[in-house]
Amino acid sequence: MQLLMCQPSHYGIEYEINPWMKRSRQSDAVLAARQWNELQRVLAEKLPAEIHLIDAMPGLPDMVFTANAGLVWQNKFIVSNFRHEVRRGEAAHSEQWFRARGFEIVQLPEKYYFEGEGDLLRCGELWFAGYHIRSDIMAHQKVAEILDREILSLELTSGWFYHLDTCFCPLSDKIALFYPPAFDDYAKTVLEEHIPDLIPVPANEAERFACNAVVGGNNVVMNTGCPVARGKLEDLGFNVYETALDEFLKAGGSAKCLTLIMG
Repeated sequence: MQLLMCQPSHYGIEYEINPWMKRSRQSDAVLAARQWNELQRVLAEKLPAEIHLIDAMPGLPDMVFTANAGLVWQNKFIVSNFRHEVRRGEAAHSEQWFRARGFEIVQLPEKYYFEGEGDLLRCGELWFAGYHIRSDIMAHQKVAEILDREILSLELTSGWFYHLDTCFCPLSDKIALFYPPAFDDYAKTVLEEHIPDLIPVPANEAERFACNAVVGGNNVVMNTGCPVARGKLEDLGFNVYETALDEFLKAGGSAKCLTLIMG
């Protein structure tokens, strides 16, 4: 498994674009670096994953959340079109990084917002995509054409769970964690029809970003403080590795937000 990460060298709460972010509640730079380093170690050792690094850039505090950079599919990199202007500067750096490594760069029409792997997750051979808060449903159609795959769109209803990867975590083609209140009724029906074993997480663990986990085979890396989700996963035979990521929760992110799957 290959993952792209970005050190939190310039990470901080410099603006407020989701309910988690409060400029009055700043992150601790030293602790954030320590938590990020530990996440990188756990991912490398336990999944195990090969970690690639993109340089952090000043003025782009959310670049640490590489899942939002775009989507990697085979040798293509689909660049994100961020909804919020404060994040749009990230796109050029991500594009440059992937271009330098031989990826075919694919741009979506500017009028369609699309925030990469934050809103598009694969579950076996199925693709699920979140929309309404950060990404547009029309972007899903364009991405489906590029992937030559069907994409099942899911409407997100809570600003607290603004990306799909904050409330949905595929574990295999038949199993996924999810937080039901983050979806509209039709989206819940779509999930129920396509995933045989949907595991709901309680509200207090959804708020610890239990669903924002990184999965590699039978290994799951997630934030601390999610004993119910952890117990259910272990009952199903998964190995769960917890690592504290509270400094990143302050910006509305956790383990999955901090990684982009490259293969």
